[in-house]
Amino acid sequence: MSNTKVMAYRRENGRVGIRNHVIILPLDDLSNSACEKVAFNTKGCKALPHAYGRLQFGEDLELFFRTLIGTGANPNVAAVVVIGIEPEWTNIIVDGIAKTGKPVTGFSIERHGEIKTVEMASWKAKEYMHWASELQREECDLSEIWVSTKCGESDTTSGLASNPTVGNAFDKLVDMGGTCSFGETSEITGGEMIVKERAATPEAAEQFMALFDRYAAMIDRNKTDDLSGSQPTKGNIAGGLTTIEEKAMGNIQKIGKKCKYVGALDKAVEPTGPGLWYMDSSSAAAEAVTLWAAAGFVAHFFPTGQGNIIGNPIEPVIKLTANPRTAGDMSEHIDFDCSAILRGEMTLDESGDILLEMLVRTCNGRLTAQEVLGHEEYVLTKLYESA
Repeated sequence: MSNTKVMAYRRENGRVGIRNHVIILPLDDLSNSACEKVAFNTKGCKALPHAYGRLQFGEDLELFFRTLIGTGANPNVAAVVVIGIEPEWTNIIVDGIAKTGKPVTGFSIERHGEIKTVEMASWKAKEYMHWASELQREECDLSEIWVSTKCGESDTTSGLASNPTVGNAFDKLVDMGGTCSFGETSEITGGEMIVKERAATPEAAEQFMALFDRYAAMIDRNKTDDLSGSQPTKGNIAGGLTTIEEKAMGNIQKIGKKCKYVGALDKAVEPTGPGLWYMDSSSAAAEAVTLWAAAGFVAHFFPTGQGNIIGNPIEPVIKLTANPRTAGDMSEHIDFDCSAILRGEMTLDESGDILLEMLVRTCNGRLTAQEVLGHEEYVLTKLYESA
């Protein structure tokens, strides 16, 4: 698949997206209502309500800005309308997105009121929808599609088949010159030294360990020696994963056999070049995928064992499982059933190829199960309480 082509959208900054969204992005929780009203008025655009955006400070505020700007800057987004209660922070988001060259306009509710703001923003959203609807897909290399991964509701089948399928696909994508990312810091606990050894350079290993040690220090600071009920989850335990170390060994299978990560990134930070990247992220599915979308990733591989229904409003989530019960009972959520590996009816290499074929189909316009079912969980990561 070294010369595989897909039909995608080439954005103003050269990045490639596989969707063509016009989003209505609230700066803060107070502006959710106005954004939803604009999306209701203007069919085809998409509001992304969230719970935060007032009285944040320090690193938490920096992450908040980075996530909102990264969301609007994502190549799956064609144009953005930003609405905030006040102009200063609204303009920070607008200016950050504008650096990509894509159309973006901000509106503040102060001094206008919500009704007038919704009217003005609806006119702009309508303009953007007409413009975006005429953009055409063009031929691009599959290697230009940035792909992230995490797993959810893992069980024994995850580490044996679905996670290794992702690893096989990642090996092939990175060989093409692609950009891929894995993470889930808490779910590497017990396998962190294995991950450290998979670094391409000593510098990358040091970057990873700094992020892992920061997480471990947070756990220690909160006197949480026992993550029982959280890591592993009750679903993990029901699926046969009784310790966080067992979960970590399965999680690490998503790296593949040959890939070495070239760097380690903080939350919602965009990679600076091709290759495999580690990104610090929560293991909470909605938060993690939101962070990867904000870092510029345009497609997501999500292996699940017991069945996880996560989606994202701008980064399509391709779900796969090797658990035949999940593939049957929750078939509407699954894009690829790779349980044939466990029956000896399909090789891991064949499974990786099928997953890449599903990626190509998704790039070319096939809607994922998550998209068809309307799962659009947009959840921001918050570091600490507001002032």
